[in-house]
Amino acid sequence: MSEPSVTFRIQDLPKTDRPRERLAEKGAAALSNAELLAILIRTGLPGENAVQIGQRLLRDFHSLLGIHRASFHELSAQHGIGPAKAAQIKAAIELGNRLRLESDERPIIRSPEDAFVLVDHEMSGLEQEELRVLLLDMRNRVLGIHSVVRGSLNSAQVRVGEIFRQAVRLNAAAIIVVHNHPSGDPTPSGEDVALTRAIIQAGQLLDIEVLDHIIVGRNRYASLKEKGIAFR
Repeated sequence: MSEPSVTFRIQDLPKTDRPRERLAEKGAAALSNAELLAILIRTGLPGENAVQIGQRLLRDFHSLLGIHRASFHELSAQHGIGPAKAAQIKAAIELGNRLRLESDERPIIRSPEDAFVLVDHEMSGLEQEELRVLLLDMRNRVLGIHSVVRGSLNSAQVRVGEIFRQAVRLNAAAIIVVHNHPSGDPTPSGEDVALTRAIIQAGQLLDIEVLDHIIVGRNRYASLKEKGIAFR
């Protein structure tokens, strides 16, 4: 019979080994992913401290990216997490994304491939369709990425005005629409083409250029602009 593993509460550890104290002394970059998660999780369970819960999350979802891709309900259903801690983790990840986009090193979109590379790691593995909008300034630098809708997408269900809401708020010069096909095949459907035409027409009225509509598949993409579909 194997011996039971010994579990220490974080407060039982020397101060130099506690995540918060290590962060204060050495900076956040010195901490492991599990330790950073532990700071957000704050409290553990009987027999499992916050760091170990963080390790379990990384194992169950395979990586930080997996935690990011997980839905709020999937994350909150994890033992020891719940809605409050799930919200803290999701908020922290989103702040990291927004900080990256606000930095002086904002990505510049020069081609459909640039846009695909920017979203592929998040969107190619999604199990349901999701539509996002890349907001661009006059120099095609990314101002932000706005998630608009999840679920089956068609021109009747998607509110075109919602696609432009953040673009208007941030005074974006142009947008690129991106959505995924969970099947892995990025071939545009008739509904994709109809939706693209509706978006282009709305952009003309708002004086916001629609540069492309990119469909993300499994490690590949389709650019409707490159294919000459819906764009003149």
